[in-house]
Amino acid sequence: MVRTAVLFFFFTAALLANGTMNQSGQEDNMIGNADTPAPVPPPGFEEEEYVKPKEPVLKNELNRLQYEVTQCEATEQPFNNAYWDNHKEGIYVDIVSGEPLFSSKDKFDSGTGWPSFTKPLAEGNIKSRTDGSFGMVRTEVRSRFADSHLGHVFPDGPGPDGLRYCINSASLRFIPVEDLEKEGYGEYLPLFEQK
Repeated sequence: MVRTAVLFFFFTAALLANGTMNQSGQEDNMIGNADTPAPVPPPGFEEEEYVKPKEPVLKNELNRLQYEVTQCEATEQPFNNAYWDNHKEGIYVDIVSGEPLFSSKDKFDSGTGWPSFTKPLAEGNIKSRTDGSFGMVRTEVRSRFADSHLGHVFPDGPGPDGLRYCINSASLRFIPVEDLEKEGYGEYLPLFEQK
């Protein structure tokens, strides 16, 4: 049943790839332009089902900051968070659902005090929407399955697409390379093999 729902989700995402309206009437788009192809299922999605726990479970499993960031769009303090200065190799997954989001291979020091990445690890696991809070217009990024608030994406990054994904550490869980297999993310090990 869950697998059918996941497949239905990707079929629906393909139909809505050019944008949908969110509750405030603003257009929600995937990162990219209207010509961007529909999101592809993340590696291993048929074996791994990324599910957002019910509210009582979330409140019990997340600490206060993790809950406020992922569920209430809060922002943690710069230079005072778990991963802004993390230089270990591995991947970052959603603290709520475990869906893979970013890789240390794409992490860079933006000087902002938050972990920053040039691109997502699995494009299909990231969605975006316009954020007009605090008198600014920004692009918020959220996880696809858990709908966790992650942070924002800005067009001032160093990568080939010029993007900087500025992400709250509180929305992430880091899995070092040596733990990928036992944590169920073995398909990402080739990213870290020396050539």
